[in-house]
Amino acid sequence: MELKRFLEKVAADTPTPGGGSASALAGALSASLVAMVAGLSSKKGKAKKKGMEDIRKKALTIQKRLFLAIDEDSRSFDAVIKAFRLPRGSEKERLHRVRMIQKAYQNATLPPQLVCQQSIQLLDYSKTLILKGNPNAMSDAGVAAFLADAALAGGLLNIGINMVAVTEKNFTQKMNFLMQRWARKRNDLMKTILMKLIGAHQA
Repeated sequence: MELKRFLEKVAADTPTPGGGSASALAGALSASLVAMVAGLSSKKGKAKKKGMEDIRKKALTIQKRLFLAIDEDSRSFDAVIKAFRLPRGSEKERLHRVRMIQKAYQNATLPPQLVCQQSIQLLDYSKTLILKGNPNAMSDAGVAAFLADAALAGGLLNIGINMVAVTEKNFTQKMNFLMQRWARKRNDLMKTILMKLIGAHQA
């Protein structure tokens, strides 16, 4: 949808679109900046050109995927709300409602999982661009990194909030493992990125 309309919908007093959709948008913006900086960095040397063109191509693919995730996140939480509204007059209806709520909460973790996966990749690309890309576009690569970091943090938060209601232990154990792995990777990448950006600023 048009950006202005999207911002109006986020600001409205309705549950969706919310933080999950905003996280996906932050990731899509990060991917756009990664593609831009990679394009600006592909003009120096054949070896660098190939590597930067690869990053640009992959970033554009991520951009398109995260753009779709903006609406996917809203739809997944709408499904949670719909499940809570199911009838519960009989024992059969009550059990069906419980199952559908559990299923909806688990499905609601899928868009933020995607955001986390793609944001880690964007952080990695941003690091490469900050270290090896066009120095005149380092600030743009830095913004790309910060947007990817915000998207990742939002994705982790949204996975966590949906998991609170999930009772299936195998699912929660798997998700906790993935979240911890993403968080560690995020910390490692951001440490390198911040050191380089701070060093460049002080220089």
